Amino acid sequence: MSGLPALDFGTFQQLQQLYADYALAVDSGDWDLWPTFFTERCVYKLQPRENFERGFPLATLAFDSQAMLRDRVYGIKETLFHDPYYQRHVVGAPVVRRIDDAGNLHCEANYAVFRTKLDGPSTVYNVGRYIDTVVHTPAGLKFAQRLCIYDSEMIPNAIIYPI
Repeated sequence: MSGLPALDFGTFQQLQQLYADYALAVDSGDWDLWPTFFTERCVYKLQPRENFERGFPLATLAFDSQAMLRDRVYGIKETLFHDPYYQRHVVGAPVVRRIDDAGNLHCEANYAVFRTKLDGPSTVYNVGRYIDTVVHTPAGLKFAQRLCIYDSEMIPNAIIYPI
């Protein structure tokens, strides 16, 4: 199709693997691994769709460096008290919307996250889309920016784990 960016198969396969490995890491609770999917200077935001579409900066979670992500991991493991739960991501295939002059991939993918508390059934926890900037690094593809834009304005009273 015309208008779509040209992407070689090897790079697309690496991109697919990045998305799959990310979901596996956050679903397995390997929190120390989560920041390693990002560049040192990165952006991670969890933001309601309405705020995103209106250009409002307010986000439920907002971090602007890998160090801030590591701080969140420390909070998850050491200081935040909550009922434990499992989460499971179902992530659509990433769609590359644009490749900029520096070779950065601007991608989107739909996601659904299900939550299972130890004493109850699985429920839909968060649904939306990722809007990502993925960059080439010596260690492979990494997220320079991950915007998790969730559809519903109604969210649980606390979002502890990364989406």
